[in-house]
Amino acid sequence: MSLRIIFMGTPEFSVPTLRGLVDAGHKVIACYTQPPRPGGRRGLDLQKAPVHQAAELLGIPVRTPLNFKAEEDRQAFADLDADVAVVVAYGLLLPEAVLNGTRLGCYNGHASLLPRWRGAAPIQRAIMAGDAKTGMMVMKMDKGLDTGPVALTREVEIGATMTAGELHDRLMHVGAKAMVEAMALLEAGALPLTPQPQDGVLYAAKIDKGETRIDFCRPADAVHNHIRGLAPFPGAWFETDINGKPERVKVLGSELSEGSGPAGTVIGDDLTIACGSGAVRLTRLQKAGGKPLAAADFLRGTPLAIGTRL
Repeated sequence: MSLRIIFMGTPEFSVPTLRGLVDAGHKVIACYTQPPRPGGRRGLDLQKAPVHQAAELLGIPVRTPLNFKAEEDRQAFADLDADVAVVVAYGLLLPEAVLNGTRLGCYNGHASLLPRWRGAAPIQRAIMAGDAKTGMMVMKMDKGLDTGPVALTREVEIGATMTAGELHDRLMHVGAKAMVEAMALLEAGALPLTPQPQDGVLYAAKIDKGETRIDFCRPADAVHNHIRGLAPFPGAWFETDINGKPERVKVLGSELSEGSGPAGTVIGDDLTIACGSGAVRLTRLQKAGGKPLAAADFLRGTPLAIGTRL
């Protein structure tokens, strides 16, 4: 036996779950994903999303509606006569007609320990807040934002220097295994559903460009968490004078260090920077148009002398 599944996802994060469901023997009858977007070197070519590409390789029909406002799109979803929809980072809010458009409902793979970090950027926000752990949850979707009952939880420790990119890659594989297990239990009629607690709700707002500049006036641990929570994308950054002109530099790695001085001042020849309290050492950096470099390699081409203010 196997379930007839509609899969709904867009980025690379979603792909292991799609492949896992197929490998488990389920019949994925359609993939819904975001429409192709302009990309390429000049931004002129339409680029298919990772899920779109993976679905085509697997021989699964792909649908790319802009939204589900049109009645024909809602009806087309219902006409698939699916047992269940699996949603992982799809990128669209689903109307009730879609949430109720399969026999068993819609199940979402969400990258947090709900009700903490509901919303768009749970991986980044968990690290930026200094959380020691997070996880993947399989949740039955309702009309709220990540408010539905939880079916299955897998916790993941967040290492002291782990970046958002590293946590993303860990969670996408943990989430794939969790969803495959959840669908096996659902098929057997043995998937439990537990309402989320009312306490501890936090929202993971989408990352805004205006919050990506590093504020070295904050305590060192907050600066460190900010840097790793935004690495590798969009990247936390500082601005400094390089060859007589101000230039933006992304910081893709850091660690807590020792020392003190005016906030934002280079206080060590290993790129240790004083913060509002304590210090951080910058370990991986990238200039605009350049490639990521370890601190020692960066300093060979761009010396930042002790006493430089960032």
